Amino acid sequence: MASKLAQLKSKACQAKQFVATHGTSYYKQLLEQNKQFIQEPATVEKCNELSKKLLYTRLASIPGRTEAMWKEVDYVKQAWKNRKDLKVEDAGTAAVFGLECFAWYCVGEIVGRGFTFTGYYP
Repeated sequence: MASKLAQLKSKACQAKQFVATHGTSYYKQLLEQNKQFIQEPATVEKCNELSKKLLYTRLASIPGRTEAMWKEVDYVKQAWKNRKDLKVEDAGTAAVFGLECFAWYCVGEIVGRGFTFTGYYP
């Protein structure tokens, strides 16, 4: 255990040195590559305007996303009506998807309880 800790410590020091030497140049390169997305001058008013634009753009996209959702629901209804023609692969995919949703639900519950498995709050 102590050797693994020493190994981890040395790896962390190497990573820190790498970031210290290359971090600034990476940051400058990233900003240079994406300068078309930078708003000049960066004022509070402009930031508020951009955040409002983002909010209302996302709100305006809700009808399109709702329509896509209803198309998916109709597809599932059709598949359920024709379930006798359903292939094993499709049923397996649906089962794996259902298990994944349940697993994410369980993880969310565990995180919501503060990473406890019993629900006991000390």
